[in-house]
Amino acid sequence: MDIIFLNPVFKEMIWGGNRLRTEYGYDIPGDDTGECWAVSAHPKGDCTVRGGEFDGMSLSTLWKERRDLFGGVEGDVFPLLVKIIDAKDDLSIQVHPDDAYAAEHENGALGKTECWYILDCDEDAQIVIGHNAKDKEELQEMIAQERWNELIRVLPIKKGDFFQINPGTVHAIKKGTLILETQQSSDVTYRLYDYGRLQNGKPRELHIQKSIDVIRCPYQESLEGRKTQKLTCGELTTLVSCPFYTVYRLSVNGREELTQTEPFTIMSVIEGSGSIDGTPVKKGDHFILPAGFGTYEAEGDMTVILSHL
Repeated sequence: MDIIFLNPVFKEMIWGGNRLRTEYGYDIPGDDTGECWAVSAHPKGDCTVRGGEFDGMSLSTLWKERRDLFGGVEGDVFPLLVKIIDAKDDLSIQVHPDDAYAAEHENGALGKTECWYILDCDEDAQIVIGHNAKDKEELQEMIAQERWNELIRVLPIKKGDFFQINPGTVHAIKKGTLILETQQSSDVTYRLYDYGRLQNGKPRELHIQKSIDVIRCPYQESLEGRKTQKLTCGELTTLVSCPFYTVYRLSVNGREELTQTEPFTIMSVIEGSGSIDGTPVKKGDHFILPAGFGTYEAEGDMTVILSHL
């Protein structure tokens, strides 16, 4: 059973930088590259397989034609999307819909539940998660009066922090932050505020009414407790488990025996290097362990983010 390695897809963004090259050695299109779609079968960024018997095949084609590799999981679209985001500047303040709202208002698209693992950030970095309006009425009032500083909830962050962003949560990644995002395979984002920025001389589109429709009031913090399991030569930490995905951080220093029991497991090496069952892997590699992969050895000195349905 082969490991399925993927070639990332890159997106240039008004707020992007060059750390995807300097940190991960990726061949990026320019110095304003904001996103690496590392594991994606989304029509806006469909990764191709690197090496092995499926070399050059897109992940969406593999999903359609070889569902056995994914444990026969049902569904028209590959359900998850993993990105690395390099925010050289602040992203817009935004919110995502849930499946029901997106299905109705976005041509049957999936909603977007996502989570963020802070790979690195500036010393005084912050993040926007949540808002301070007590109900929809106050929310509309604060938006209409552009009382953004009162409305948004800003938190300090550090490397290794983790946040679950449920649909209806106001959020924004701020400058000087590098994150790994695991999310539903959706590209539906409602922009609430963009600091009056111009792109090609024009402000970017805002989605005020849709944002107000989907923002949950009052904001309720998602309190996910980490659970860490000690291994022989490292540890496995459960970061979140929700209806759409479970995400773990695996740290290995030595040789560890693990078992792939899920329909498929996505892995992203975020630090160090080593091997999976003798196949060399390094920081910046993203791959899928297919169904039936079974027991395998993870060896080396590395940190890996794992996710599955």
